[in-house]
Amino acid sequence: MTQTMTNSLHGKRGLIMGVANDRSIAWGIARAMHAAGAELAFTYQGEAFGKRLEPLAASVGSDFMVDVDVTDDVSLDEAFQNLGARWPTIDFVVHAIAFSDKSELTGRFLNTSRANFKNSLDISCYSFIDVARRAHPLMAENGGTMLTLTYQGSNTVVPNYNVMGVAKAALESATRYLANDLGPDGIRVNAISPGPMKTLAGAAIGGARKTYKHTDMNAPLRANATLEAVGGTAVYLASDAGACTTGEIIRVDGGYHVLGMPQGENL
Repeated sequence: MTQTMTNSLHGKRGLIMGVANDRSIAWGIARAMHAAGAELAFTYQGEAFGKRLEPLAASVGSDFMVDVDVTDDVSLDEAFQNLGARWPTIDFVVHAIAFSDKSELTGRFLNTSRANFKNSLDISCYSFIDVARRAHPLMAENGGTMLTLTYQGSNTVVPNYNVMGVAKAALESATRYLANDLGPDGIRVNAISPGPMKTLAGAAIGGARKTYKHTDMNAPLRANATLEAVGGTAVYLASDAGACTTGEIIRVDGGYHVLGMPQGENL
């Protein structure tokens, strides 16, 4: 029987990291994966985010939430020990975690502080490597999928994106190196790159509304990505249909990345 996308994750289970609220990209992915039949566990950081996450997790049938600080080895170790005790094996991990001091997401990249550079790279890039190392033993027997989220500011200059562009460039490189390391164990590693989206994280970047409007007007599809589109892409990558896709940066941005300049009517 041919498997359809509606049940393409039936029997699979995995961890979603980075849901802040119901407009988070991670939530769009979680919702799509649940609809495709997956069982989900979630991480959050701090009591406030836990309270926001609890009703969302419940709405997709999950009662498994773990408080995690990705900058703390003990916290990560405990989280994956708890995950392994609940599920001896998992099929996917979604890493949707990034951070920079909001004050450095305006103005000139030249003014990036050493402290914020280190913190941004640690949380936005190194945490994916750290998570992959701990998730690997839970996938080594049957294979699996690791997904992270990036943005076009990794390889083109986006005003005010600043240090996050450097962090995402590092994250994309880490994705390729992890794909090569983990491929022999049947573990695929990919990144999804949506265009600008109206999320809590996106709102922290200076000029976010103008950026969103610009891409909406100029992308070949004349539209920004939706949570549903990003979620559907994640389902494909985590499903058996994505069995031969690894080390990729999958763009879900209405085609904006192919442009060399704005559409003629907007010049």
